[in-house]
Amino acid sequence: MNILIAFLIVLAIAVALGVLLLLFSHFFMVPSNPLAKKVRDCLPGINCGACGYKGCDDYAAAVADGLAKPNLCIPGSTGVANEISNIMGVEAEEFEHKVAYTACNGHCNATDHIAEYDGIPTCQAASMLYGGPNSCRFGCLGFGDCAAACPTGAICMSNGIARIDASHCIGCGLCSRTCPKGIISMIPQHTKTILFCSNTQKGADARKACENACIGCRKCTKVCPNDAIAVENNLARIDYTKCTNCGACVKECPTGCLKTVLFPERAEDTQIQ
Repeated sequence: MNILIAFLIVLAIAVALGVLLLLFSHFFMVPSNPLAKKVRDCLPGINCGACGYKGCDDYAAAVADGLAKPNLCIPGSTGVANEISNIMGVEAEEFEHKVAYTACNGHCNATDHIAEYDGIPTCQAASMLYGGPNSCRFGCLGFGDCAAACPTGAICMSNGIARIDASHCIGCGLCSRTCPKGIISMIPQHTKTILFCSNTQKGADARKACENACIGCRKCTKVCPNDAIAVENNLARIDYTKCTNCGACVKECPTGCLKTVLFPERAEDTQIQ
């Protein structure tokens, strides 16, 4: 009998608490902006954070409340930006598509393995062991963490380096945030002059680690007509607000780490996996 009474008391308390929670949720509920759901339905839903918000829900809420621009969804590109602009009743702003690239050209023929790694086959794990098994501790480790994170399958591992197919890159930046070396960057698609190196060692040491490394010789800075290149911490840095893609630095670079590229347009049939 005592057990039954105790059970009924607990049940009554649970019911009372449930009713109180229901009343609180009803009277203290924060009304949601109906535009937020419409905006959210336009977004691809991969929660990549490229817009600067934690995920698609937060970005949609910010847009609906007038706290964010409608053209910040990089994976959604121009199409999503236009849809959101229509929903918000504002003029669509110009959208600049970004693509990822690997700032490393230390392929298997340019670098050496200085140790045998027999641990978990991920870049994150390998980088924790003396920076990895390669002679260049700044270079791509080649285990493919970025490829696993890519929602469109735009990344593959080739000759020890992550290769990115720009035609299928949606610019979400997940690969960039996944890379433990921080060598994957997001740049505007119209960019043509790129530095394929991340080594900040002094010239001689950098060259020992990788034949294709930037040696900080400053030849590129001397020939640039727009002062768009500076050597900082032994590594060339390009100011894309000044770079006109003239190619003078590419011709002068003695190690070939500066290259001219032509990113293809994003394929229309790119699908998020």
